[in-house]
Amino acid sequence: MKEIVTVQVGGFANFVGSHFWNFQDELLGLAEDPCADSVFKKQHLDMDVLYRTGETQQGILTYTPRLVSIDFQGSLGSMSSHGTLYNHEPTIPSDITTWTAGVSTHTAERHKKNLFLQSLYEEQDRTVDKSGPQGEYQDRDIVESLGKGVEFWTDFSKVHYHPQSLYELSGLWMDAREFDNYGIGRDALSHGLQGEEISERLRVFVEECDRVQGFQFMVDDSGGFSAVASELLENIADEYSNTPVLLYALRAPESYVNLGKRKQTILRSLHDAVSFSRLASYCHLVVPVGLPSLSTSRASSFFCIEDERPYHCSAVYAAALHSISLPFRMGSLVPTADLHYVSGAVDVGDVVRILSGQSRSNKVAILDMAMPAPSLTGKESGERLLNNLHPVTPEITEDVEDLQAVETMTIHGVLGPGGHPASASEVKDTIHAAYEHTSTRPKFCHLSAAHSPLPIPLPFPSIFKNVVGQRGELLENPTASPLLKGSLEVHSVPMAVRLRSSSAILPYLENRLGYLRRYGVDRGAPGAELVRSWGFGKDELEDFGEALSKMINELKPHSEVSSDSD
Repeated sequence: MKEIVTVQVGGFANFVGSHFWNFQDELLGLAEDPCADSVFKKQHLDMDVLYRTGETQQGILTYTPRLVSIDFQGSLGSMSSHGTLYNHEPTIPSDITTWTAGVSTHTAERHKKNLFLQSLYEEQDRTVDKSGPQGEYQDRDIVESLGKGVEFWTDFSKVHYHPQSLYELSGLWMDAREFDNYGIGRDALSHGLQGEEISERLRVFVEECDRVQGFQFMVDDSGGFSAVASELLENIADEYSNTPVLLYALRAPESYVNLGKRKQTILRSLHDAVSFSRLASYCHLVVPVGLPSLSTSRASSFFCIEDERPYHCSAVYAAALHSISLPFRMGSLVPTADLHYVSGAVDVGDVVRILSGQSRSNKVAILDMAMPAPSLTGKESGERLLNNLHPVTPEITEDVEDLQAVETMTIHGVLGPGGHPASASEVKDTIHAAYEHTSTRPKFCHLSAAHSPLPIPLPFPSIFKNVVGQRGELLENPTASPLLKGSLEVHSVPMAVRLRSSSAILPYLENRLGYLRRYGVDRGAPGAELVRSWGFGKDELEDFGEALSKMINELKPHSEVSSDSD
């Protein structure tokens, strides 16, 4: 077995991670549920790739994510930082003998569990038949309560965590809006032993693995947490230099809010340049994820999303990350004779080699998704599926013809003729035929296919438009009510996702190079002193610029990036 260790860093990353692990938990439950759809019985997924087995002090077996999550102190809501499986008694301070004056104790009131969490922890004692009307009524109450307000990512998490998984950064006397740049994040780890403590927790999970296939990082890189991730990545590069690192640089729409002030523009731009440069230097593949407005994007054609609610946006991005990771834990399928279209399982290292080790070296990939993916019926079903793959990576050029483009695609749970799950060969033949009739055919495409769709767990937000049916099919005559659907109406969704290495990512890279030069390196740069206060000298900034220029030149082999480019 080749395990994956997952790391989530920062608020929005943990929102995405919470949905991601809910999907995994739902798959585990459906596989054991005798009443579940048979398509979930034969998933051919090795969940041990993401999970670890353990045992409590009482001898109870546990199955928890191989995960380290990092966030602000107080970000766990009603959940303890030690998780829910192990009874942990808080340390009682010893009697004070060196202080003779009065002592007062200030205790913050614990956050109360919402209706979903109450039902989750009382489920084992519940005697009501869930298939009856009362169970359905309770579920509707839960969905409505989540829809009215989610404050913490733990508010909708249905997963048990290991005591070493949840780490809270202490000593940060600021809110999330002030923790908004690389320098602040770097300062947060410069004092004390928190960086070492995080690395030690990661080491616990790595050392119990038989054979690590890679690290999966989800990082909220819009503020100081990118610096926290960078330090951890630097340690990984030193200790596990041969282990691939796949990093999703995640951003919520709220992080794109334009503050309108020149000082804030300079700070935000320099942060983007420095953050990407540092993270990319320690990763094998970076996938930027997060549009300025997911609600108005083509990726949300079948959703009604409130951009200001991370609970909504993170659910969509988590669905894409779930689908991308499926080939890392699926059984191999029979490869085809056509070298351009290979079907089956891959590991993290394979994806890195496919996307960055072909005719050019490129470590930044674009993520596209179709949710739900259309059925494979009709003569133009392949073209329809490809046309429904829309980017959730920001700052790219669309409809670019790149003869050197390579990609890896995962399609699962799509319906074929007659409404039955399409076979792997049907998926392959459909995609192959579609690319034969398109001008944007990639140089190489790896395809993975699976029968099981994306399950929609109870705490998934009610964001589906009423054109989406119970199995994720698109209805020709949708009912008028409800206008928005959630897990009670939509039980599963077919998915198609694609990671591609393409010159379409050039604007993303060129913008960061321009920010670096204009605000940090050029003579009289207005942000030179700011970035120096973050601990970076001019030589280091110029090194970042050279690395960015090299990335751009790899994607533009017949042109040069001038030294005065902005």
